[in-house]
Amino acid sequence: MDRRRILLIAAAVVAALGVVLVLLYVRGADARAQDRFATVEVLRATAPIAKGEKIEDALAAGKVALQPVAQDQLLDGAQGDAGVFSGQLALVPIYPGEQLIPAKFGGAAQVSADTGLQLQKGQVTVTVNLTDTARVAGFVNPGSQVAVFFNGSDARSGQPFTRLLLPEATVLAVGSTTPVSTTTTDQTGQQTVEQLPRTLITLALSQAEAERVMFAQGNGELAFALVGDDTQVRPGPGVTTDNLFG
Repeated sequence: MDRRRILLIAAAVVAALGVVLVLLYVRGADARAQDRFATVEVLRATAPIAKGEKIEDALAAGKVALQPVAQDQLLDGAQGDAGVFSGQLALVPIYPGEQLIPAKFGGAAQVSADTGLQLQKGQVTVTVNLTDTARVAGFVNPGSQVAVFFNGSDARSGQPFTRLLLPEATVLAVGSTTPVSTTTTDQTGQQTVEQLPRTLITLALSQAEAERVMFAQGNGELAFALVGDDTQVRPGPGVTTDNLFG
């Protein structure tokens, strides 16, 4: 009798364990099913995005859309807000259906190509030589958006002026910095020689913009101003001694 009772108790324990294991399996299966079928809307490519293409251009061309992705297929860093990629370029070709993640986007300097520079169709590169002051105290870096100003003199009157040359340009690269001797003469005729650092900056421009920049560089001084996302820079008459104070 004792042996039979022990066997019955053991059988009951095994049965209870079996029920618990089945319940745990069913619960886990339900959780896995929820993870599989629960979706999150993230940005996905709907058409090929070329290497070096700006996210703004891809959005304007309808190459990106919010689409549902199952939780278990969500990539690390997948985004639902295009603002995360603002001003960035595709570092690699992105194909239809791919999720947009930060690892696939970066600044112009990060776009790796055989030439070292990636340009949009119709663009050319122009390199200018600027002082630290003219490049915003060194804060202009690859990928920066800048407005280009020209400091020159009127060909007829000789009157100096400052005027906006280009409202926006993309900086592709920042080269080496070298000291350059600059001589200034004060009102008494005394000359002062200074060693000013100048840095090579490469811009992506259209042909017409490149011609304007090269002409201005040869006939005056260029200066950059960083342009923010909401900054509005518009051409105007410029500033001379006649309207400096309004």
